[in-house]
Amino acid sequence: MSLLPHAARDLAAGGSAEQFTEAWLANRRLSEHTRSAYRRDVGSWLAWCAGRRVDPLRASFLDVNAYARGLEARPLAPASVARKLSGISSWYDFLVKLQAVTANPVGAADRPYVSRDHSSTVGLTPAEVDDLLAAAERASGPAAVRHHAMLLLLADLGLRVGELVSLDLADVGWERGHRTVRFVGKGGHQRRRALTPGAAAALDEYLRLRGAEPGPLFLTGTGARVDRHAVFRLVRRLAKEAGIDAADRLSPHSLRHSFATTARAEGVPLEDVQDAMGHADPRTTRRYDRDRHNLDRDPAYTIAAARARRNSA
Repeated sequence: MSLLPHAARDLAAGGSAEQFTEAWLANRRLSEHTRSAYRRDVGSWLAWCAGRRVDPLRASFLDVNAYARGLEARPLAPASVARKLSGISSWYDFLVKLQAVTANPVGAADRPYVSRDHSSTVGLTPAEVDDLLAAAERASGPAAVRHHAMLLLLADLGLRVGELVSLDLADVGWERGHRTVRFVGKGGHQRRRALTPGAAAALDEYLRLRGAEPGPLFLTGTGARVDRHAVFRLVRRLAKEAGIDAADRLSPHSLRHSFATTARAEGVPLEDVQDAMGHADPRTTRRYDRDRHNLDRDPAYTIAAARARRNSA
């Protein structure tokens, strides 16, 4: 949905902050999860403003700084605070375009520094991923078949949990001899990925039980779409059964990190991993590679080996 010029003027002239939020979200290509997160972030900011009698359309960078320091005191990690401020900043950018405000107050605020090399996600070693999948395979019953298929898609493709649960049956197909899934990735980009033989076999086993009824790919026992929270619980439960350390701090994103690290360790070029994960910036992909500082991968060894081959020829 796009905002027509006269509607934009009407909104700027007398719209509420909540109306601005819905108009802002409607004009962005976002997943439902991201849309909900942005709505919560802006809603928290608006509640903070209301509690202090601050008009959000007249807030200054000093107000934003006070809000951010309050988040840090809760305490929230710098990355979480930075993410919340980023959503609020995008909201104000939209208001600037509507001429509802003259400037974005977040632009001059003191945002926490977050290293692009840092990720708070707890990772998994390849052996731990194997143990997790083995725990899923040992289980029995219709739900276990579904769980095994979901975990293999997370582990073998490195999907985001939102991408996994948003899959519909119609997204599964064949292309040029490859079993594939299509989905909308981060930023609203249409993407496709090839299934590994193991993931395809697990998915086919699940589909034999699921049936051919159109709709969400992964269904609960009541026929509803499996949600992200259920996948979080599944990963942690199976990790505990597998005896994996820090099982209670794992998430589906742990499998995505493992995908990147393992792919790079096995020699997959950075740009191919970047494309597979749907990252716009290769620096993001490098952050997911937990083994990037391994001295065994120091290019000095490759250069020395090449020199030795030349000298022995």
